[in-house]
Amino acid sequence: MKSSDIPQNAVEYGSYDYIIIGAGSAGCVLAYRLGEDPSARILVLEAGGSDKSLIVSMPAALSIPMNTKRFNWGMKTEPEPGLDGRVLNLPRGKGLGGSSSINGMCYVRGNPMDYELWSALGADGWHWENVLPYFQRAETVQGGGELRGTTGPLQITRGTETNPLYQAFIRAGAQAGYAVSANMNERQHEGLGPMEMSVGNGKRSSTNTAYLSKAVQRGNVRVQCHTTVERILFDQNQAVGVLFKRGDKMHVARIGREVILSAGSIMSPTVLKRSGIGPSDELRDHEIAVVSDHSEVGENLMDHLELWVQQECLKPISLYSYMNWWGKAKIGMCWLWSKKGLGATNHFESGGHIRSRAGIVYPDIQYHFLPIAISYDGKTAAAAHGYQVHVGTKRSKSRGWVKLRDRHSGSLPKVRFNYMTHEDDWIEMRACIRLTREVFQQEALVPYRGRELAPGDDCQSDDALDQFIKDTTESACHPCGTCRMGNDTSAVVDPDCRVKGVTNLRVIDSSIMPQATAGDLNGPTIMLAERASDLIRGKTLPAATIAPILADSNWATVQRSPTIHKDFASDREGLRKILLENAQS
Repeated sequence: MKSSDIPQNAVEYGSYDYIIIGAGSAGCVLAYRLGEDPSARILVLEAGGSDKSLIVSMPAALSIPMNTKRFNWGMKTEPEPGLDGRVLNLPRGKGLGGSSSINGMCYVRGNPMDYELWSALGADGWHWENVLPYFQRAETVQGGGELRGTTGPLQITRGTETNPLYQAFIRAGAQAGYAVSANMNERQHEGLGPMEMSVGNGKRSSTNTAYLSKAVQRGNVRVQCHTTVERILFDQNQAVGVLFKRGDKMHVARIGREVILSAGSIMSPTVLKRSGIGPSDELRDHEIAVVSDHSEVGENLMDHLELWVQQECLKPISLYSYMNWWGKAKIGMCWLWSKKGLGATNHFESGGHIRSRAGIVYPDIQYHFLPIAISYDGKTAAAAHGYQVHVGTKRSKSRGWVKLRDRHSGSLPKVRFNYMTHEDDWIEMRACIRLTREVFQQEALVPYRGRELAPGDDCQSDDALDQFIKDTTESACHPCGTCRMGNDTSAVVDPDCRVKGVTNLRVIDSSIMPQATAGDLNGPTIMLAERASDLIRGKTLPAATIAPILADSNWATVQRSPTIHKDFASDREGLRKILLENAQS
């Protein structure tokens, strides 16, 4: 490292074994696990501040921190060409816990086939029987089960499901011919059933409360909030430290072992590029010296896009009764007093995973059921009792990018997902609406079903549905893939999460996922960090001896089935071939 690479007024901040950039869903886990070694000295750099707040802790208040400047970076997309140039909101967590402190708390491991697909795409070692023990290590699940964890830091619970609409939705799915799953995080992911949430004792279980706060108490983990990482410092191609700004002063922290970048799918590629790792043409355009030419840094951006199908409810049993100041006050007072009641749930207490068409081997559509008709950000509610599903596709073929706006660390990057720019995405999103309407027409919902509020009875043709999709779809806030993991030369990181072309640098967060999982991403991100922490330490847990991979026996010819019992666990090579064919078709 040349002395000219460091500003003359930079303050020395000491040397650490590990410097972790980002105290989010992955960074908090890494600090906790690496800090289990009492001799390890760890520095965690975080752009935001504390997540201590009632609106973060109270599950039912989830839409508030998601739209609060203190906890959210405030990003928006570039105009999206597939959505007629719409600019979409892109909430990303800023502060201890990262997006785990502002998300919807839906806990979904994904389908076991997600991880077989990761392996097939070149993420060697990340198949289901290898990652399952890390899900188990992370969890404390009420009731447990042979595939669940009962002693982990992360608290996982189910809602009370007292509102009859939750069970009516599941029964309607069964009447439509879909399987019922007792728990989508156990043996059977496919089908409709109850959902779990990252909530413990009535409070949000963020990675800050579950992991980082406990790591700090040991005394060998130092957290520095309100920092802006300027760049990672290199000596030739070896990472040696981090240059960061706090207030109006520059600081230099040095490493004895590694820099670990865990800033998330948007900010991790941004920090890499500011540090000289990325597409050389883009770096030179911003007068950034190239340390390692990586064309895929910031590319391959994926997300889950979703929309809402809303139905009027004829009985006054939805959450609409509480959408006034007195109703909200009663919920809040009950929660403050007991940490129970409607304030202790995210209200996504049932949901499901189905396939959009025959020939898809595992679910590519997800449901989150909600006993109210309201927008995801909580800002717009129907003026009557209602219910809805948030529904969207899980493996969209559209790909976007994250690019530098300029070279300055205070500038947010440009982000474009290129939503709905692949023709298959339109087939799947139309299926989301039509298959949901079919479920909503079943006998179990007849006593409650009024008129369709959205898209509305007049929205039936492909053209009408396409316009509805363009006008109303929103991000499910699950970006990933911008620092893709793989064993090929163009992948950004190898299967041990090491950045290719340099040493002493890893990226560990959802940006390295080679494919988005079939479900919410927070649980998989935590698992990823759990396993990566062992890879750093040169050890891994034994593979699971019981790791079923279930599918519909007739998946190739039918779109739905009430039974999901074919186990691919004994034929992983055959399954991976099918998964690659599905991904390419």
